[in-house]
Amino acid sequence: MIPFNKPFLIGSEIQYIEDAVRSGKISGNGKYTKMCQQFFEQEYGFKKALLTSSCTDALEMAAILANINEGDEVIIPSYTFVSTALAFVRQGAKIVFADSYSDNPNIDATKIERLITPKTKAIVPVHYAGIACDMDLIMDLADKYNLLVIEDAAQAIDSFYMGKDGKKRALGAIGHLAAFSFHETKNIISGEGGMLTINDDRFIERAEIIWEKGTNRSQFFRGEVDKYGWVDTGSSFLPSEVTAAFLWAQVENIPNIQNKRKQLWEYYYKKMSAVATDLNIQLPFVPEYATNNAHMFFISFKNIEQRSQYIQKLKENDILAVFHYISLHTSPYYHEKHDGRVLENSDKFTDTLLRLPMYYELSYNQIDTIVDCFLKL
Repeated sequence: MIPFNKPFLIGSEIQYIEDAVRSGKISGNGKYTKMCQQFFEQEYGFKKALLTSSCTDALEMAAILANINEGDEVIIPSYTFVSTALAFVRQGAKIVFADSYSDNPNIDATKIERLITPKTKAIVPVHYAGIACDMDLIMDLADKYNLLVIEDAAQAIDSFYMGKDGKKRALGAIGHLAAFSFHETKNIISGEGGMLTINDDRFIERAEIIWEKGTNRSQFFRGEVDKYGWVDTGSSFLPSEVTAAFLWAQVENIPNIQNKRKQLWEYYYKKMSAVATDLNIQLPFVPEYATNNAHMFFISFKNIEQRSQYIQKLKENDILAVFHYISLHTSPYYHEKHDGRVLENSDKFTDTLLRLPMYYELSYNQIDTIVDCFLKL
């Protein structure tokens, strides 16, 4: 059986978890939390990084920091996970769904401006498969209309954007705020886990308070205030030190993990390129301004019937390949609130996109087996 995903363990996770437990500090915001956060800030240029219990939590923190209120409008792609929308819906926002590009699932930045109204508060680009959205265009729109940009970088750790100014920036370091995921399906993992990154100084102090259940507890322990108390809204967003210790083992090995995943991705691309035209399959597209962090290898078919045939064929050969999102504007929860616009590219990817097995321990022989299955139908 070739599974769709297999969590990869470095080997030092248990050692670090034991160290955290023996230290007597496992409730969170201890040694391993601080080590992870400092690494991300220094390695990727985030002004502030805060580990969270999930990417969903990080997005919810971002929605609070953005002061999203009832009636505000937030622009997000329809082709994304429900958490992207849910964080803002919980604050009372109206979600305005944007379409994808025709050749990749990312939000079509050229069509965002027509969606902006006086009620628009934020744009939330999602870097699908770790491939960057057109951030220059999006940030220009944000500047023009005084909007916030919150990057959903759930899949985008260790991926970059090359700006028109020639500077290479880490995804999650461009928008005002960003959210990452360390779910077991991601490149580096902690089972469940996430991170909020803050790139605008005006949000840093409040982010820490919201992170600590609405208290200024962290300021108290740094000696910045005489006592701590309830000073703002918030929740228990920080993860346990056990989770952070697990994550640290992964963080230490990002170069190794990423090098291997990129080699597998390139091999996939080479092998699938040889058959894609004959099978009428579209391969992943990486724009010139983006890098590829090898989070996912996906392909697109001409229609849902062709995709279903190949899913079944792969399954018969003990290979698990899975489709991805169903356009959120068509969801049972939100379709009546949608303004009725047809989002043809989002719907196209809903019906045609297929994710192939992709994980650290996948072998080249297994990739050969997967590609061979496409030739048998």
